[in-house]
Amino acid sequence: MADAELAYVASAHLLSVRCSLRLLSVARLIERRIDRLMRAQFDATISRFDFLAALDRHGPLTLGEVSEKLLVSNGNITGLTSRMRHDGLIETRAHMSDRRAQEVRITAGGQRLFRRMAKAHAACVSDLMRELDDGDMRALARLLDTAKVSVRSKLEQESEQ
Repeated sequence: MADAELAYVASAHLLSVRCSLRLLSVARLIERRIDRLMRAQFDATISRFDFLAALDRHGPLTLGEVSEKLLVSNGNITGLTSRMRHDGLIETRAHMSDRRAQEVRITAGGQRLFRRMAKAHAACVSDLMRELDDGDMRALARLLDTAKVSVRSKLEQESEQ
């Protein structure tokens, strides 16, 4: 490869790395602020909010499905499930078609709490992103959607090999 080609490839890789680091940085900052909000206003964690959000969005799920949706290990979900069941936010039962699997559903109390949490979450994120106008937000959403499709496609290709 010629020096100019190597420089271009190195530059493209560097730009990809810089973009991914910025994405992670912004995501972590937002996540940290949301977690503080959840702890202060609801005596809960962002994990609890995310769990309830998955059930609200998708309806009853198995523990494995919750784990997949939240991108966390089954071990993390098991402990969280136990605590949330104890607090009356969710209920579990044996899955109808696979008695070995547990299905989780949100309770009425969990639904009420989630609605309050979701409202506070939306207000917080809006405040954090207030310097971006609607056009910026639409452009960012479009770019992030494209990046998500690209990354997910690559990961799916790798898992098939």
